[in-house]
Amino acid sequence: MSMKPSRRVFLQRAAVGAAAITAAKYVPSPLVWAAEDAKDKVRVAVIGCGGQGVGTHVSNAVKLEKLVCIVDPDKKKYTNAIKQAQKVDPKFNGESLKTFTDYRQLFDKAKDLFDAVLVATPNSHHALPGMIAMKLGKHVYIEKPLCYTIDEARKLSDLSKTAKVATQLGNQGHSGEGYRRLCEYIWAGAIGNVTESHCWTNRANGGTGGRPPSQPVPDGMDWDLWIGPAPFRDYHKGLHPHDWHDWFDFGGGSIGNMGCHIMDGSFWAMKLGMPTSVVMEEAGGGSPEQFTTTTRLRFDFGARENMPAFKLFWYDGKKLGTKEAGGGDVVGSVDKKSQNIPPIAEEWAKKTGRNFAGDHSLYIGDKGVMYTGCYGEGVRILPEEQHKATPVPAEVVPRVKGGHHGDFFRGCRDGKPCVSNFEYGAKLTELILLGGLAIRAGKGNKLEWDAAGMKITNNADINRFVKRENRKGWEA
Repeated sequence: MSMKPSRRVFLQRAAVGAAAITAAKYVPSPLVWAAEDAKDKVRVAVIGCGGQGVGTHVSNAVKLEKLVCIVDPDKKKYTNAIKQAQKVDPKFNGESLKTFTDYRQLFDKAKDLFDAVLVATPNSHHALPGMIAMKLGKHVYIEKPLCYTIDEARKLSDLSKTAKVATQLGNQGHSGEGYRRLCEYIWAGAIGNVTESHCWTNRANGGTGGRPPSQPVPDGMDWDLWIGPAPFRDYHKGLHPHDWHDWFDFGGGSIGNMGCHIMDGSFWAMKLGMPTSVVMEEAGGGSPEQFTTTTRLRFDFGARENMPAFKLFWYDGKKLGTKEAGGGDVVGSVDKKSQNIPPIAEEWAKKTGRNFAGDHSLYIGDKGVMYTGCYGEGVRILPEEQHKATPVPAEVVPRVKGGHHGDFFRGCRDGKPCVSNFEYGAKLTELILLGGLAIRAGKGNKLEWDAAGMKITNNADINRFVKRENRKGWEA
């Protein structure tokens, strides 16, 4: 009888072994495995088969590991998932794939079939499958933002510390070279003391007006499962498959959609932690149920780790005074005249000839200015002459091999923390969600944040959104 451990046993013991290595500084002999075991494929379940779920998660699961299960309340999504899998690997056999409309059934009926889950659902569904998975000893990758409420972010972070599984937030720029170079330049003092940053996107996730009239549920869709933990409502236009980002009950607006990408550089390089306050300084569009379509937020931070007090500004959507988006994304080529771009970026566009339409960040120091794109790409000191004249700092941040999904699957095997694990990702998400609360509070209503107490101290009405009671049957 063979004594070789099974794939599942290997993956579980590898994580335990890595934890033991970290604690004891040596490798106990029972935890040393043969080379062929390390090549075993991680068995992956993808929860949510929309554009990101199929285009990113199904693709990476098939390309890097083994896709075994998919989950979506819209059965028509199964066909797209299988087609994408076969596009990546023509030998992929869709008949072997297990399909579910309810991820609770996945965990209940098929928990022995998979080792890791990749979650790409509306934000309102992020936390629950993540919590269930970690409690079952499954590795978890969740799209940005990590969850729907700050309370969920804290719970996911706490659970990840004891579950001893690999976790990863889906902000893929955190695995790239750009943000690492940014950190190294700023930490080396290349632009002096950095006192503010400006982050912006052309997205205009939000809307105006009331809720559209109810419509029949599309064929093949289990609408009750799509709603999940959120308050129930009838099916209507502007929700499925993507525009749920616009609505308070399901998404996080433009900042929820893109903030974990674009603000990651500021959060990481400036060692920000939690702000003392956040306020929406500019607003356009929006409704009692939907996010604004034009927004400027300001986050205030105290001094920390030999860094001065800091202000982080977020801009999204179109300029006030122009035709505002009424819902959905503003995608493609949005020019500077219509996009809500920071004035300081417009100044640097004139100086450098750069096109700042889209998703970008500027970091303002007393000795210079730095730039990054959405995922940290294109990092430079501005102008280019100053960049070339500045010494290249030493590489002090470890580099990542194999990309963001590769880093996650590596963590599934060796048990070492992923670069954007839930301890880091939950803090970044908390910052993003505070921005969403400031949008709910309305223009000019500053929110004072007590991070230790996890509460807004000056607005009881908005403080109630720090937590949410899930719908019956969807409790965490």
